Amino acid sequence: MAIQDDITWRTVIVYAVIVLFGCLIVGKAVVVMTVEGKKWRSKAAASEPARPVVIPPNRGDICADDGRILATSVPFYELRFDPLAVKNKIFQEQIDSLAYRLSAFFRDGSKEFYKNKLVSARKGKHPNRYLLLNREKVNHTELKCIREFPIFRLGKNKGGFQAVVYNKRIQPHKNLAVRTIGYLNESKDGVLEGRVGLEAAFESELKGENGWGIKRMMSGTWMVLTEKEPVDGHDVITTIDVDYQDIVQHALKKQLEKSEATHGTAILMEVKTGDIKAIANLARDKNGEYVENQNFAINGAGEPGSVIKAASMIALLEDGYVTPQDTIDLGTTGVYKFYDREMRESHGGLGKVTVTQMLEKSANGISRLVFEHYKEHPEKFVNRWYAMGLDKKAGICLPGEAVPYIKYPKDKTWTGITLPWMSIGYELKITPLQLLAFYNAIANDGQRMRPRLVKEIRNRGEVIKSFEPEEIGGRICSRKTLNEVREMLECVVKNGTARNIYTSKYRIAGKTGTARLTNNSGGYGGGCYRASFVGYFPAEQPLYSCVIVIDNPSNGYYATTVSAPVFREIADKVYSMAYVQHGKSEYETDRSLPVCKDGLKRDFMTVFNGLNMKLDGLCDVRETDWVITASNEAENVVVKPRRINYSVVPNVRGMGLRDALYVLENSGLKVEASGTGMVQKQSVRAGSEVSRGTFVQIELR
Repeated sequence: MAIQDDITWRTVIVYAVIVLFGCLIVGKAVVVMTVEGKKWRSKAAASEPARPVVIPPNRGDICADDGRILATSVPFYELRFDPLAVKNKIFQEQIDSLAYRLSAFFRDGSKEFYKNKLVSARKGKHPNRYLLLNREKVNHTELKCIREFPIFRLGKNKGGFQAVVYNKRIQPHKNLAVRTIGYLNESKDGVLEGRVGLEAAFESELKGENGWGIKRMMSGTWMVLTEKEPVDGHDVITTIDVDYQDIVQHALKKQLEKSEATHGTAILMEVKTGDIKAIANLARDKNGEYVENQNFAINGAGEPGSVIKAASMIALLEDGYVTPQDTIDLGTTGVYKFYDREMRESHGGLGKVTVTQMLEKSANGISRLVFEHYKEHPEKFVNRWYAMGLDKKAGICLPGEAVPYIKYPKDKTWTGITLPWMSIGYELKITPLQLLAFYNAIANDGQRMRPRLVKEIRNRGEVIKSFEPEEIGGRICSRKTLNEVREMLECVVKNGTARNIYTSKYRIAGKTGTARLTNNSGGYGGGCYRASFVGYFPAEQPLYSCVIVIDNPSNGYYATTVSAPVFREIADKVYSMAYVQHGKSEYETDRSLPVCKDGLKRDFMTVFNGLNMKLDGLCDVRETDWVITASNEAENVVVKPRRINYSVVPNVRGMGLRDALYVLENSGLKVEASGTGMVQKQSVRAGSEVSRGTFVQIELR
């Protein structure tokens, strides 16, 4: 028995030692997780391998000529949640309220949906400590609201809420010059880069330089320690005028809708500088809406039709073969035969006409003159065109400009009928911008200008690089020929094919062109047309040149009724706006009281000083930048102070479009405008407190 008792006693001792050892292990584990937890987590973080990371810079802005933003990068936020960072009691007490707020905010799931999502992320062997709350990214105003949700208001460490910032490229002036401004695409390595328009042309200036840092795990959270700060991109200042762009695009879209055309282009250029003030490209999509999906202005090369007759006329005049007063008998049939091919006038025979009337009426008979004088030496005619720069690119800074195609007699495709057909705009290709550059040279005393779309590169307001107006090549012809052609182009509007856009208020010069478009087989039997008008105004002292090209109009196809009216609408509005800036001698003696829009005080003083007119009430507006206007008994304009509070929705009624956009956008609002004249209505009441980014619609009349 003694031996048996001894064995039992030893077994008990061994068992007790094992139990005690197990208790010590469990106890130590508890101590490590609780009392020593912070120390060991810090050591684990210190031993976690660091990861190098790239820190992207802020991309530069693209701005209009007056500094208004055309494209900018705005921060948006991806919402993440670490449910284990929240104490269990707080999580249980506030999870229902949080789920309700998330459901009400995103409106893509019920309260139960969000509660299950949050609870599931907290449970299991592998809880999700970086839960994506919603695929939708939010802006800064929305983020401020979400930070006040239950649990989230406790912050990152106690509430588990994380906001990961991403920059999104936006264009505040919705749909204005979208294709010209361009957009970003993701490269193979996942970096967004400019591929189209100005975003592509100035990618190196806009993108900036990457910084870099070290990503470490600190206190259970990945943190980035910056080693080299990123260098933000430069700003690109364009020549685009937002107000002119709106006018041009609206006029083009209205006519495209009216004529049910497939697409169209309109470009407005400043004559002396070559500055592109507006450029619109609209095409009908599958839904029947007109959108900018291709820059036809620079890559839409095609047969221009009769608008090229001005170049043919310059060649004839420059070589002394005709004078504007010469009389030509074009016969009564309206049919001209060149070898085995017949060319016809669109409206029958014209009989005897002067050379000036030939261009006025856009007669195809000009091909007879070209053929008669150049058939033995066609290279002489083509060289004249080359001297005018018609064979060269316009030289705009945007990528993708098409090369013009002007045949030469040694080309394999040159035939006996090429010369006459070429003289009226066929068997050649040219883009709308290249055509405009040629007519702009006519308006600019014969000097071609390189189209300028960007005038400066800036960094934090400091000019880094300037692009000055640039003359390219010599004059396109002699001054004598130039004066004769300019008079002819005025006659086109006074007496010819564009007389429907004549106005007595100012003088317009230009040329219509209606061209048949080739079909898929290369013939002209498809019934499709290109209607063009190109010209400049005011003709006596040209300020602006403009081209309108509309393809495949369904309701009438002659340029007289399709493209020319668009030019007139643009010219009327632009001229009325430019009049104050540039002045006009025939109005200098007019001292009648002008119609005044409310606006910036310094603008009123500049205008009224320039007109030598009295402006009353200046003493009352010393402390304000903005004024409202009225008239007094002496029929003088009186200015009164207008207080602008940018923290609420400002009152812009009575202002012009430029000032209204400036005030509203500086209040952080997004604007949609319709009509012309003064602001009569605004969709959000003045004085209202709304979040930044709210849309406000204004109506001008």
